[in-house]
Amino acid sequence: MDALIPVLKSRPGLSALGFSLLFRVVHTLVQRLPVPKIVKQNEDHLWKWRSLSVSMVHSWLTGIWALTCALGWPETLKDLHSFHTPLSYLLICVSTGYFVHDASDIILSGHGRGSWEFLLHHVLVISSFLYALYTQLYVAGAVIALFVEVNSITLHLRLMLKLAGAQHSTLYYYNKCVNIFTYVTFRLGAQFYLTCYILNNYSQLDHCTFFLIAVMMMNIMMMIYFYRLLRADFSTRKSSVGQNGTYNNNSKKFLTD
Repeated sequence: MDALIPVLKSRPGLSALGFSLLFRVVHTLVQRLPVPKIVKQNEDHLWKWRSLSVSMVHSWLTGIWALTCALGWPETLKDLHSFHTPLSYLLICVSTGYFVHDASDIILSGHGRGSWEFLLHHVLVISSFLYALYTQLYVAGAVIALFVEVNSITLHLRLMLKLAGAQHSTLYYYNKCVNIFTYVTFRLGAQFYLTCYILNNYSQLDHCTFFLIAVMMMNIMMMIYFYRLLRADFSTRKSSVGQNGTYNNNSKKFLTD
């Protein structure tokens, strides 16, 4: 790793592009995995399933990786501006590559219009992460931001179970409860921590206006989706479920699910 990091730091943009190609390889491998028959019956659902499968790989990898960086190096939580380790820098390179891959897949597959909220999210993440990679500042902040990937594990499992028509299963019930817990703890909690850090250290940080705007936009998006999540999983309103109990939402948008 000691030999790899200087190479990544010298060409951060190309490094992120290289990792995006690796995630494309993962995407190709995922297509060989078995898919529930009910998912195969709908082209949009099949695309969602494969996209979620790749995203699940990213979430497991980077979620655990981010927690490891914070637990192994407590300075990560204290100095979000200047501190970073070779391991945390590599993490941001890898994750940037994933978001570049996913944004490209959404656009090239023709789902850009229906998934504009995801594209907006990806643009904010990619621009913030690339700034961190090029300047070697806010790398620790990006690591904290990736705590959300712990929640993404249960969030993706929730959507995959819905696509498979298993939203009435015991697994779905327990997952939706754990999902709310991880959403509040790792997604909203991490976002709150980042927001407080920027506001408390605003006058001492470099180019923090951009990051404050990005964080505030993410705050709004997360709260809107949190409301949608609570309404979908914990209200008595029937949505996205057909008379036979299967998931029948034909929208191309994830965030309505």
